[in-house]
Amino acid sequence: MTNNETVAAPLLAAIRTDRLLLRQWRAEDLDAFAAMNADERVMRHFVAPLTREQSLESLERLRRHFADHGYGLWVLEIPGEAPFIGCVGLLQPNFKAHFTPCVEIGWRLAADYWGQGYAREAATAVRDLALGELHLPEIVSMTTPANERSVHLMESLGMRRDPADDFDHPKVPDGHPIKRHVLYRLTRDEWRKLVSYADAT
Repeated sequence: MTNNETVAAPLLAAIRTDRLLLRQWRAEDLDAFAAMNADERVMRHFVAPLTREQSLESLERLRRHFADHGYGLWVLEIPGEAPFIGCVGLLQPNFKAHFTPCVEIGWRLAADYWGQGYAREAATAVRDLALGELHLPEIVSMTTPANERSVHLMESLGMRRDPADDFDHPKVPDGHPIKRHVLYRLTRDEWRKLVSYADAT
């Protein structure tokens, strides 16, 4: 298996962490999902906020991704407190670049839940699933250089950036401020070393 190959997996319905439930999408998630995607704070590092119709189309694509691959972006829930605070998970990008095909780890949280460690808690669980149970050889993550929150999270997951991997995102219009993206990677071998070090300390 090469670093760019992906694998099919059985449908993964849910993941639990100390504080969170990562679960499948439900129809009633649309209102909160659309509100998050319309928030300019959340969408600052995207091309533009999404309309409700665009969020519905996105939700339908995310559900199809689960059906096709067995994994995707899970809804992030705080059981007994908040049924929807964002989404975290794994996607196969639908564009061509020097690093595709690949599996991307990504996240998006409603602004009210920033700064409480939820994204890192969920992303750590997804990272461990991807490189452990799913036996993926590598995961990647990408964002704009100005998105310091996401860059910090990528680094906290043990991911590393090589400036030679920086690229112009093919789905972002030419001349747009977020056209340039940075790419972070983590291989399965690198992850094993991280986990072994964590277990030994």
